[in-house]
Amino acid sequence: MTLIDTKEIQALDQLFFRMIARNLNKEALLWLESKINLIKSEENSSQLSLTFAQISRFAAKEVLELQAEESAQINALLPGYALKDWSIERLCRVWILMQIPYQNKDNYIEKLKYLFATAEMNELVALYSALPVFYDAEEWISKCEEGIRSNIGTILEAIMYHNPYPAHYLSEAAWNQMVLKAFFTEKDSNNVVGLQERANLALSDTLNDYIQERLAAHRSVNTEIYKLVNKNINS
Repeated sequence: MTLIDTKEIQALDQLFFRMIARNLNKEALLWLESKINLIKSEENSSQLSLTFAQISRFAAKEVLELQAEESAQINALLPGYALKDWSIERLCRVWILMQIPYQNKDNYIEKLKYLFATAEMNELVALYSALPVFYDAEEWISKCEEGIRSNIGTILEAIMYHNPYPAHYLSEAAWNQMVLKAFFTEKDSNNVVGLQERANLALSDTLNDYIQERLAAHRSVNTEIYKLVNKNINS
């Protein structure tokens, strides 16, 4: 089952643009629109790469002004997805990624893979945040798994927090690895979409081992871990 269809992606595209228009000044918005026209018409990735990198000059790193109605619309189109604590820059980058033409599937995939390969930290945050709105969703599973292996907190949070992609597409083994990594790195598990729904026996066994290791080292255990373990015991 697909997480989001083309019409819903287009609706999110339009909503994100309205939010960007409200948060950017006129000069910055005109610059961005002119670059998007070039991105949509180019065959290679030159304008895409430049715009993706240069948007930080025009979009602030301040937290995005998000209205309650917008949050509700986003969740209706893509349940579990939320822009909580996003910067204006991050939203702009995600929206830029949504403008990559999809008429040529191979070209589309090649452009995104190039960005993943060359991105700096904040750009990677945007790329992982955009996983749910990429076309050919299964194509990006390996990228998601690669991101989970990162030791950079903001990248892990982009994948784990308010992002429905991992719960929908990761294998049980990869999902379990992500959940364990979330607890190991002391992330807020309440922000992980699908945590209770994807509880499983293998995860319970892994978390039990983790609990014993923590207790043996006289370290505290996140109470949320017990909820996942008990869910499997009681089911």
